[in-house]
This record gives sequence, structure tokens and C-alpha cells, in this order.
Amino acid sequence: MIGVPSAFARALGQIGDRRVLAVLAKSMAITLAIFAAFAVAAWRGAVTLIENYAAGYGEIGGLIGIVLAIIGGWLLFRVVALAVLQFFADEVVLAVEARYYPDAARTARQLSFAQDARNAASGLIRAILINLMALPVALLLLVTGVGTALLFWAVNAWLLGRELMDMVWLRHQPSAATAPPLGALTRLALGGIVAGMLLIPFANLLAPVIGAAAATHLVHGRRMRG
Repeated sequence: MIGVPSAFARALGQIGDRRVLAVLAKSMAITLAIFAAFAVAAWRGAVTLIENYAAGYGEIGGLIGIVLAIIGGWLLFRVVALAVLQFFADEVVLAVEARYYPDAARTARQLSFAQDARNAASGLIRAILINLMALPVALLLLVTGVGTALLFWAVNAWLLGRELMDMVWLRHQPSAATAPPLGALTRLALGGIVAGMLLIPFANLLAPVIGAAAATHLVHGRRMRG
């Protein structure tokens, strides 16, 4: 059985694969475009709102909009990046399977665009709702200094572990009743590492793709073990 460290080592070793680089470029470009549009909308919205209630103070509104865009980008990067990657997940999984698990690649189901969209939407909604549910507790933990960050890391580690596993598992799951191949602790470790990477500049751009590749190794390692 492949462990979590080995899965990430193999994922990093394949980051130079042409197919993986293509997915990385596409998902990164779309994610950054979404946040650029969000930043412009936040800036323009804040300027307009402040001008309506306090003429001449539009610049302050612009600064508020920029701050909101930065905070929103930090909070939502994981959610948006994973939702975007969902549409290209098959390409990452196929690249890993073609190199390491050719038999699995031949028997995999091809998910339709509608299924990818549904999976992305459900993951996005689940992530937003659970993070909103955690927000009151996070506010109470602000006095601890690190409690809020640790809470959001744990919440998103759990979410990420499930989403990354599903990107692979849904292509091979025999039936809806079949138990998932990865246990809770393995999913938490997988998601925790990726959640940590998402907090590091530049590494956060690679994190979703590396996470999808590592999840592929973990799922197939468990399937081969039986």
C-alpha cells in the first residue's frame, strides 16, 4: 500500500509531465481570471457604494474594496481552485494512471461534463456552507492567536481529503454502495497537506494538481491492496 508521503513524492515527481503541466496552466489561468474579476467587482462596488453615501470619498471605498478582495481571495482560493480543477481532474488522473496504473486507466469510466459540473457545484456549496458554519467558532478562537487558523485548516483538510479522493474514486467506483477506499485519517492527512500548501504563496498554485495526483496514488494503492 502506498503511504501519504510516497504518494506526494510520486506526485511531485510527475509535475513536469506535459499533460500535468497543461492542466496546471489551464486551471491556474482560469482561477486567477476569476479572482481578477472578483477584485475588479469588489473595487468598483465599494467605490460606488461609498460615493452614494459620502461623495468625494470614493478612494476610501476603493481601498476597502481592495482589502475585501484580498481577504476574499485568501478565504476562497481553495474553494475556487478545487472547483476549477474538477473540470480538468480527469486529465490529471489519466496522466498518473497512464504512467503507474495502466490497467486501471483502461477500465475507468469517463465522467460527462454534466457530472463534472455537478461534482464541482456540490463541492463548492459544501465547502462554503461548512466554512460558514465554522465561522462563529473561528471568531471566538481569535483570542487564542492561532486557534482560528488551526480550525479552518482542519475543516478544509477534511473537505479537501474527500474532494480529492472523489476525483479519482468516482471514475472507478463499482456502485454507489461501495465503501470509499481511503479511511478518514488518510483523507485527513491528504487534505491537511494540500490545505497547508494552499497557505504558501506559489505553492498554492500547484497544490490542487499535486493533491489530485497524490490522491490517485492513494486510491489505487488501496485498491490494489484489496
